Amino acid sequence: MKKLRWGLIGAGGIARKFAGGLADSKTGELVALASRSKASAERFAAEFPARCHGSCEALLADPAVDAVYISTPHPFHAEWAIKAAEAGKHILCEKPLAMNHAEALAILEAAQRNDVFLMEAFMFRCQPQTARIVELVRERAIGEVKFVRATFSFAAAFNAENRLFNRALGGGGILDVGGYCTSMARLIAGAVSGAGFEDPSEVRGVGQVGAESQVDEFAIASLKFPNGMLAEVAAGVRVSLENTVTIVGTAGDIVVPSPWTANGLQAGASKIIVSKGGLREEILIESDRGIYAVEADHVAEHLAARQSPMISWADTLGNMRTLDAWRAALS
Repeated sequence: MKKLRWGLIGAGGIARKFAGGLADSKTGELVALASRSKASAERFAAEFPARCHGSCEALLADPAVDAVYISTPHPFHAEWAIKAAEAGKHILCEKPLAMNHAEALAILEAAQRNDVFLMEAFMFRCQPQTARIVELVRERAIGEVKFVRATFSFAAAFNAENRLFNRALGGGGILDVGGYCTSMARLIAGAVSGAGFEDPSEVRGVGQVGAESQVDEFAIASLKFPNGMLAEVAAGVRVSLENTVTIVGTAGDIVVPSPWTANGLQAGASKIIVSKGGLREEILIESDRGIYAVEADHVAEHLAARQSPMISWADTLGNMRTLDAWRAALS
């Protein structure tokens, strides 16, 4: 079987994790990479051998590249995703797909117009653990789900130049990690309704905007869904939380201790804890690959459909609308 040949746009820490995942994937291989300079690309290639390009345009012109993984800072996602689509390359773009719903729609239209695959890289959505969570909700393992709490927040040292605190680079917790929480809440709401996802009918948010950074350093939102389910989501870059997901039903609850990284970068097991009627059960979910290898293989598996059944284009647009509403509540 011919492997999907990947090119990387961006050579930061997340690109390194994805490159490591490609080495363990069943379907893909790294063939090229581009960074802000050929020198930085060559440093990356010393760890992950690949053809180095001194510009993203050169990588997109490379006929050996079938698909690109975009991991630039958020404000550049739209530019390179659209250019990749126009170059006929399949696209896996880091979250958030864009800075807002309008940009995301432009990317999706470019992918459709040029008949290429496009997926927003919420790797947790591709995991066996997430599929099991959806099954438990649909099976009514804890009765009727009424409430979800999802958190993803960490405490980073303040640095005005760091993308996390730089408004011009799309800084702030909502865009960086808040999308994980809203994506999970919307996924579970969809499972309650027997759909792939459900968008909230109400979004109310509060947060702390840094006096110097002028970005949301910590924020919380309450979501209400048409089916009656409620969710509380929290995201930040200055506050360390226990990053878990709790799903509360009429007959019990489900706790996911590691919702975003599951078994991590290597093969292994993750767990879901189900409590019902005074009994506590730990469900172990095995994966024979790390999270980024699973994500890369998921792309290859659904390439012909041009979008993922787990992170569809409509799902991505709904998540961007939710993030837009959350950010607007803080202004």
